[in-house]
Amino acid sequence: MPLALCVLPIIGIIWFCIWLTDGNPVIFKQLRPGFLARPFVIYKFRTMKDIRDKNGNLLPDEYRLTTFGKFLRKTSLDELPELWNVIKGDMSLVGPRALLMEYLDRYTPEQARRHEVKPGMTGWAQVNGRNAISWEDKFKFDVWYVDNIGFWLDLKIILFTVIKVLKMEGISARDHVTAPKFGEENA
Repeated sequence: MPLALCVLPIIGIIWFCIWLTDGNPVIFKQLRPGFLARPFVIYKFRTMKDIRDKNGNLLPDEYRLTTFGKFLRKTSLDELPELWNVIKGDMSLVGPRALLMEYLDRYTPEQARRHEVKPGMTGWAQVNGRNAISWEDKFKFDVWYVDNIGFWLDLKIILFTVIKVLKMEGISARDHVTAPKFGEENA
């Protein structure tokens, strides 16, 4: 709780900057699978515009990512509203990242084990490459975390996260402004 109070001024400044540069909504909300794949609403700062083609389909991320959104993603500040998810109990500070609902039916039984713990704001896969590693590697790291979860490992991941954020490493996959969707990485 004290951490949340310390970041409130930062959240307020970011909120104002997004509102000033890109308008409303400031917060991006999306249904994600949590513990045991139960859906919950995740909160993040909005980093993209809702720009669509003539058929109503969202344009690729590189056309929708805002200038301020690039900064927020580089610094991982877009993740700060997830502290509300942690306070509510939907997420932990550390655990496998909460991915998209549409991925649930694509997981192998081994990959689906990532839902045996609450999702986290950061995790073992994030400190071992984040978006710069393959989906297969991300899931291996996630399952390894599930099998080795513990206080000291969580502390180590939090420390490594701070280092990774300061170095701004692994933010995007090769040839992507973010990362390819799971199952579409070779498309």
